[in-house]
Formats: sequence, structure tokens, C-alpha cells
Amino acid sequence: HRTSILHPGPVVVPAALAAAEARGASADAFLAAVVRGYEAVIRIGASVGPGHYALWHNTSTCGPFGAAAAAGALAGLGEDALVWALGNAGTQAAGPWRTRHEPVMSKQLHTARAAEAGLAAAALAEAGFTGPEFILEGAQGFYEAMAPDATPAAVVDGLEDAPWRIWDVSFKPWPACRHAHPTVDAALALRARGVDAAEIAAIRIETYPDAVRFCDRPDPTTEPEAKFSLQHSAATALAEGPPDLETFRSGALPRAAALRALAIVEAAEPFASAFPARYGAAVEVRLRSGEVLLEVAADALGDPDNPVDEGRLVEKARALMLDGGRSEAQADRLIETALALHGGGAALDAFAAALADAPA
Repeated sequence: HRTSILHPGPVVVPAALAAAEARGASADAFLAAVVRGYEAVIRIGASVGPGHYALWHNTSTCGPFGAAAAAGALAGLGEDALVWALGNAGTQAAGPWRTRHEPVMSKQLHTARAAEAGLAAAALAEAGFTGPEFILEGAQGFYEAMAPDATPAAVVDGLEDAPWRIWDVSFKPWPACRHAHPTVDAALALRARGVDAAEIAAIRIETYPDAVRFCDRPDPTTEPEAKFSLQHSAATALAEGPPDLETFRSGALPRAAALRALAIVEAAEPFASAFPARYGAAVEVRLRSGEVLLEVAADALGDPDNPVDEGRLVEKARALMLDGGRSEAQADRLIETALALHGGGAALDAFAAALADAPA
């Protein structure tokens, strides 16, 4: 989600699924809980401000609220108990951004712990375990401790008439950091214009400051570093086309080294002012002939203003499942049951069974 700068899915969905399975809930109840969880985590994420994001992983810190809201909905918690659940979710908020400076697996631990914290908070509240009502705005609460420029009103802005915030989420077509996506999009647009990578003499990437802060990585040596490298993202898109999972793996890094070395990165307008409402970048190449070509991606592919269709999402899901070791039949079954959950086309236990089916 752009303005919340967080990933609702990897926190809310597993917590909702665990709570739904434990209660034998219907697919519709599970999906409704996911929507409510998204609403909570996105609204709180939108309130924390750039001062929070500068140091904290929003998915990790705001995620427990979403997980608690989803699990609490499935538990049928009343108002008092839901307040306790959200309070105790917030008191477990954690996840400093050191994980981005050292691309390691801890970022995934953040999402797992956030889901666990929210799920536990809801279960405790159901058992009568109380939690702080003013965890967000109260003295020594979440905002005071971790969000110096919070805007608390964002939690409830437009609550009565706004559409569910789940409609605002973005999808990631490329297997890299989201901040690298507009750079990929602009580079692909140059390639589509016939730019030959062998003729490139220099590459200039302009984007917003957070993308530079986290993804200015000219010489990645590992897969996580490559996924957080604007230089690698641009070079491989220009030379090889749409990136896939292999694009960011260790074996692909030497192929792009020479082209990466031609790239410079800097923060610039209009991208700096537009972020986080818009994730944009420009890629300019100077050819050996002296010709200069520029492409601008004002909105990353997959954002609500530049959407991808369901077919593209299914294609990406299948690629990830196959890469994880599932057979084509297993992947197809999981996709089919997921898509059939809405409207009663598949029971939740069928989806859970497809998830649990061991990779071939």
C-alpha cells in the first residue's frame, strides 16, 4: 500500500487463515476478516508518518494491528475485547530498518512475528486479557515512542464514506524491492524503443529519496542485495527484458556487472515530492553515438493508477509456486481453490489442503 508504505498481505492473511481454520469458519468469513485486517493495518500505517518509516519497518510495526483485527473479527470480539486486542497488538510492535542496510532474512521474520503477535493478542482478548485503550495516542504510547510526526486523524479519515482500503493496494509484478519497480518499468520502456544494451555509454536513474536510500547498491553480491539494487534492476531490464526470479540470483550478477557500472543514481523531482502517493522514476541512457533517450515511469506498474490484470497476477503466483518446488498440478490446484473462495466456489478447508500439499 503506497501511502502506508507496507505490505498487508503477509501479515493479515496468515493470521486470518490460522484463526479461521481453528474455528472451522467459512470461506466468506475468512475473506471478510482479511478485508477488516487490511483496513486496520492500512489506516494505522497511513497515520505513522515519514519519521516512523525512516527508522521502522511499517509492515512489522503496524502489522500486528491488522492481524489482531482479522483474528478478532473471526472470534466475534465485542468492542471492549477488540480494543484490548488492538492495544496488546500495538504493545508488541517492533522491527527496526537495519534489515534493509544488511539484506538478510530478518525482514521476513518481521512479518511472521507481526502475524503471530496479532493472532495472540486476539486470542488473549477473547480470554479476558486486557490491553491499553490508548496505545496509539496515549502518553508513552506507539506514536510518542515511535512516530514523531504522526497524523492520528488518518486512522479515521473518511471512515463512514470511503471504500474499503483493500481497493487501494498495489501488486508487485517484479521480484525485487518495490522501490526498484518504477526504475524497471522505465528501463523496459527504453528497451521497447529499441535501445541496444551494447550501445549504452551511460545510465542515469532519477527517483525519490527512499528508493535511493535503500536501493543505491552499485555492486550487489547476493540475491537480496540484487533485489535492493536500482543499478542491477535497470541494467538487467535494459539488457534482458522483463525480470524474473533468476534475474536477481547470484548466477545472473556477473552478466550485468559492466552495464551496472555505467549507472548513476540520484533523488530528484518530481519524484521526491510525489512520494509516497506515487512511486516514480526516470531512466536516461546516453548511447555511444551521443544520442540521449529518456523514459519516465510516473506510477509503478501494479499501482492502482497503473494496474495489472488478474491474468498477470495468476502468472506470477504460478511462477512463485513452481520455483518453490510445487508441481504444475499442485500450483494449478492452489490457484483454482484460492480464486474459488469468493462466492462459495471452494470451502476454506480445500484451500488449506491445497496450501498444505507438500511440494513435489
